[in-house]
Amino acid sequence: MSSATFLGMPPFPEAARTAVQDSRLRHNLRRATHTIRDKRGLVVGELGDDWARLRAEGSEIKTHTLRHLDHYLEQLEESVTRAGGHVHWASDAAEANRIVTGLVQATGETDVVKVKSMATQEIELNNALEAAGITAYETDLAELIVQLGEDLPSHILVPAIHLGRSQIREIFLDRMAEWGTPAPPGLTDDPRALAEAARAHLRERFLRTRTAISGANFAVADSGTLVVLESEGNGRMCLTLPQTLISVVGIEKIVPTWSDLEVFMQLLPRSSTGERMNPYTSTWTGVTPGDGPQEFHLVLLDNGRTDVLADTVGRQALRCIRCSACLNTCPVYERTGGHSYGSVYPGPIGAILTPQLRGMGSEVDEALPYASSLCGACYEVCPVAIDIPEVLVHLREEVTGRGGHAGEKALMAGAEAVFSSPGALGAVQRAAGAARSLVPRHLPGTAGAWTDTRDVPDVPAESFRRWWKGRDDEREDGR
Repeated sequence: MSSATFLGMPPFPEAARTAVQDSRLRHNLRRATHTIRDKRGLVVGELGDDWARLRAEGSEIKTHTLRHLDHYLEQLEESVTRAGGHVHWASDAAEANRIVTGLVQATGETDVVKVKSMATQEIELNNALEAAGITAYETDLAELIVQLGEDLPSHILVPAIHLGRSQIREIFLDRMAEWGTPAPPGLTDDPRALAEAARAHLRERFLRTRTAISGANFAVADSGTLVVLESEGNGRMCLTLPQTLISVVGIEKIVPTWSDLEVFMQLLPRSSTGERMNPYTSTWTGVTPGDGPQEFHLVLLDNGRTDVLADTVGRQALRCIRCSACLNTCPVYERTGGHSYGSVYPGPIGAILTPQLRGMGSEVDEALPYASSLCGACYEVCPVAIDIPEVLVHLREEVTGRGGHAGEKALMAGAEAVFSSPGALGAVQRAAGAARSLVPRHLPGTAGAWTDTRDVPDVPAESFRRWWKGRDDEREDGR
């Protein structure tokens, strides 16, 4: 059974217009994002000024690592190899899928269990494995729900955030039996009952599957250690029970040392789940005889990341640690949900990361930098201080420079000509004042989208400059 894909989805304005009409979706999103946001506020607030220092240090570590990424990638490869692991390099999604598929086929297995991984979703690994006769079983609860429902993830931290408990119950009752242990007949929508049904469904899968696939939150260059943070324990099961472990990791996930990792172990849990410490932190370094997987493969994924690194403004998106804090505070995401972004990376970070990774050669990707009000809330909560509004504006400039939004480009060019000439500005102001009674309350055509919810301001009879000049003239006459 193929996983759903974002291919063919409409651009953000069209998808968002449909999403905001779904009252149940808006209710689910508002409740979930506000709950996580409030929890985050409490655990961040208790640190006081230390939070600002941690945030600055996290940003500095990531910036330093990206500037010296070639060095740390080579160091990571040496460390993993020294610890008994194998390192593979994938320039794009197709190459990564070929590598992983070949590694699974070499084991002779046709089933794999997966730890929640944004990188494998990005490259649509499940579909590639299925094409080779291999079934990938998601073990994260939310990812399991999405997979069983043939749905798409809509949040970085909580992929099934758009679904309510009753919807999840129906998915479990209808689909679990096709994938393994069925849901109990009398299943209710009580969260504990749903979690127990998932636990029973996954237990036998953990015990008999010999190959696992994961991502990683961090990769420590000097030791070759990979790190996964999670809340359910499914990751721990996948990372310890199978014979073979394959980890697909974006090249930006590196931190230089264990001391650097300590900073992010404080930043990530607080920013993602609103906890001081996540329930499960799994680390592994190569292979250890008689303990855990006996064969370990690390697939380092580029897939557009070096292109992002070449952009002096846009490269800060690679600092992202996938905490989802920007989604939980974004007023646009709260009303439209993640599917509207047409990518596995939704919300503000997706609006700047996706078009850089994929390029802006499509209408979908050109629209993403405009999927924001530029309110700046995302920057305020980002634990590594990514200035998302700055990158959004930067990408909008790129869109207009490529010929997109030609009307806006022409309008801005006209405005530049008027504002750079006092004479031209005065003439336009006088003409606008004389014709003020003819100015429509709502603009026609594509500009009408702006005035559907806004009134055009009243045009004054005279400009401020003319009023001020007349005021000075009156003073001189009074002397």
